[in-house]
Amino acid sequence: QVQLKESGPGLVEPSHMLSLTCTVSGGSMTTNDYYWSWIRQPPGKGLEWIGYISSSDNIAVSPSLRGRISISGDTSKKQFTLQLSSVAPEDAAVYYCAQWVVDSGYFRQWGQGTLVTVSS
Repeated sequence: QVQLKESGPGLVEPSHMLSLTCTVSGGSMTTNDYYWSWIRQPPGKGLEWIGYISSSDNIAVSPSLRGRISISGDTSKKQFTLQLSSVAPEDAAVYYCAQWVVDSGYFRQWGQGTLVTVSS
């Protein structure tokens, strides 16, 4: 059973960069069956897909965040990372990492989420 856990700062200053890491345990990141994904949920709003990275380093990101988002992975460490530049108050959210099943099209596992606050 794959488990995911997000880590990173809970507080980021406006205009600074947010960096979050998701650590995968209980399974491999090298299979092509999954996309390793980031999703966020601002307070009082719905889930917003951010992007994903595959085991072969294919990356897709939300058009609304393109230019500010960087997603990378390290399969040897079983981690993948999200970097969001020029953070603004509207980027405050609970950030989740999740395992997307490519063939079936659903999120199989989620991390518990990490709350990111944007404030000086």
